[in-house]
Amino acid sequence: MLRSLALLFVLLVSLYGQSESELLKRANKLVNSSNKSEQFRAYNDYKNLYLRALMNENKTMKLKALDGIVKSGRKLHIDVSDYAKELVNYKKKHSSSSRKKKPKPKHKSVQKKKPKKKIYVRSSHKLKTVRWQDSRLILQFDKKLRNNQINYFTLYDKKTKRYKYIFDIHASMLMRSQTLRKHGIEKIKLAQFNQNTLRLVFQNPKKLTVRFKKDANKLIIRAEPKEKQSSTVLKKRIQRVQAKKAPTRLDRNKVIVIDAGHGGKDPGAIGYRGLKEKDVVLKIAQELRNILRARGYKVYMTRDRDVFIKLRHRTKYANRKKADLFISIHANAVGRKDAKKVQGVECYFLSKSRSSRAKKVAAMENSADLEDMNYYGKESFLNTLNYHNIIAANKLAIDLQRGALGELEKSYKNVCDAGVREGPFWVLVGAQMPAVLVEVGFITHPAEGKRLASRKYQNKIARGLANGVERYFLNN
Repeated sequence: MLRSLALLFVLLVSLYGQSESELLKRANKLVNSSNKSEQFRAYNDYKNLYLRALMNENKTMKLKALDGIVKSGRKLHIDVSDYAKELVNYKKKHSSSSRKKKPKPKHKSVQKKKPKKKIYVRSSHKLKTVRWQDSRLILQFDKKLRNNQINYFTLYDKKTKRYKYIFDIHASMLMRSQTLRKHGIEKIKLAQFNQNTLRLVFQNPKKLTVRFKKDANKLIIRAEPKEKQSSTVLKKRIQRVQAKKAPTRLDRNKVIVIDAGHGGKDPGAIGYRGLKEKDVVLKIAQELRNILRARGYKVYMTRDRDVFIKLRHRTKYANRKKADLFISIHANAVGRKDAKKVQGVECYFLSKSRSSRAKKVAAMENSADLEDMNYYGKESFLNTLNYHNIIAANKLAIDLQRGALGELEKSYKNVCDAGVREGPFWVLVGAQMPAVLVEVGFITHPAEGKRLASRKYQNKIARGLANGVERYFLNN
């Protein structure tokens, strides 16, 4: 089946009439661009070249395509570990076959194997200075900051009864971790969170008012306790609003299509005490519809009762309604052996990803409608060309994940973040708008399955997803 899909994919590419050299030349040019959209385009071009090379048995082109996939994938922070392994093995095999065999030495000598060097994708920006200026914290970097380098979110820790205001910046710092001080704020910590992420956390028992702006290579942050805001600041703000009435930031004149997975003859996964995936996701989808409608959005559902709908008809319906977003809701599952080990909320956006986890989840969600595979083999090619939707769907998945986790953590302990991933989900193929598949939890996990059966959890995750939708529209 995979071989036939690959063949169809290559045949469709050839319709565009571009030679391999032209495609490679374009990809090599786009991959070095600082524009993320162009980097995504290069990533897709390298994948097309890789499939052509497989079918034409072109070893040279295969090597160049693999090299390009790994390079562009790492720039975009996409999991390309499988391609990287294949590239290393291919290079070894190719070089060993071209070399002449050396005569074996008479006496065996034991040689210590050199440890393999780990490859890290380091951030391109460095933090140079941190300083206070007129109650504002200024972080100065060595290069101009981009909007997508800064992620800001808030958390509330019920245990410690503390509010946390968190900035994740795609950069690294030259100095050690720092604890900063400001009157009225309990703790301010700046540290390297991981290889590519610099994390700044404001922690306080009472709520803070946090504002920030990006100015070339500077990030300027103002944080102060709500009750201690000076009257002059408030007066100035009122005067600005009165002088110039700004348009409403959030445009609620949007159409959203919600897809409750499975249904009818297809129950989906079976989990905690015989709980069926189709029933759980329908209740969450209905709750999400009600919340979004109450907030002023126009919302449709692919199914609002227990009926079976073919996968391709779901995105067709969204296209017909001219939807701005398509959100497909599912619940995850594993076998009995791993039921107690695996849990978590995760979001997927459409991709030809070959990661083992994505393939397993996709195989389970795709299995109900196998006769549509040939149809989707054609449609998926068209979808991969629309790299703007892929980028937008990635952003939507991040906002939905963050919204869901933020709401669940207010009421539940040990909420597991299973991450945002890319995968080949047929239910998302053909969508002419940003489309995301949400796995609301593992129905087979004893604790998470029990939660999924409760109205409280269903309401909480629906509210979190609604917050994620609003965050996406605010940022985009």
